[in-house]
Amino acid sequence: QLIARRIRESRVYCEIHPCTMPIEAVRAFGARGIVLSGGPASVHEEGSPLVDPALFELGLPVLGICYGMQLMAHQLGGKVKQSPLREYGKAMLDMKIPDSLLFKGLKAKQQIWMSHRDTVTAPPSGFSVLGATETCSIAAISNDSLKQYGVQFHPEVIHTPCGRQVLRNFLFDIAGCSVDWNPKDQIQRIEEEIRRTAAGRNV
Repeated sequence: QLIARRIRESRVYCEIHPCTMPIEAVRAFGARGIVLSGGPASVHEEGSPLVDPALFELGLPVLGICYGMQLMAHQLGGKVKQSPLREYGKAMLDMKIPDSLLFKGLKAKQQIWMSHRDTVTAPPSGFSVLGATETCSIAAISNDSLKQYGVQFHPEVIHTPCGRQVLRNFLFDIAGCSVDWNPKDQIQRIEEEIRRTAAGRNV
């Protein structure tokens, strides 16, 4: 929800869907890009959330956040190490490729917020390591040719001051979105929907 809110605050339309959304529905949706969110699961646990591998073959930009990055690495042939301990709190990100589109306009060292258990220990083939922290040697990855990116930290929280810029870089410079949606414009639509749902009842 918070990731979606940050995207909408950048005046870009977005919707939240489960990872089980059929690939045909993803194609029909006509998205400019896909964000795979974080979560408490481990890719090593039975029944953990997975996506259809075809998602990574649609040619759409993908940004994996926290578990989303681990999921990308796991499903694309990288390695994810299961950890019994959880890292939670502030960290400093050292950018290995500062001119990356994802980190465009940011200084080479940034405060970020971590909240994860597992870690990526080897990126998938074709991916580069974008950044690291003192305790996490692979904190961000990228495959520029496929426009697929992953960050172990949470750009959507206020404790990652550069987070909004990271999201905006993905939205505008990578996914090619436009500033063409305003939440205020939804008021009339929502009011009409409430009237239809209420159907004359005293609400």
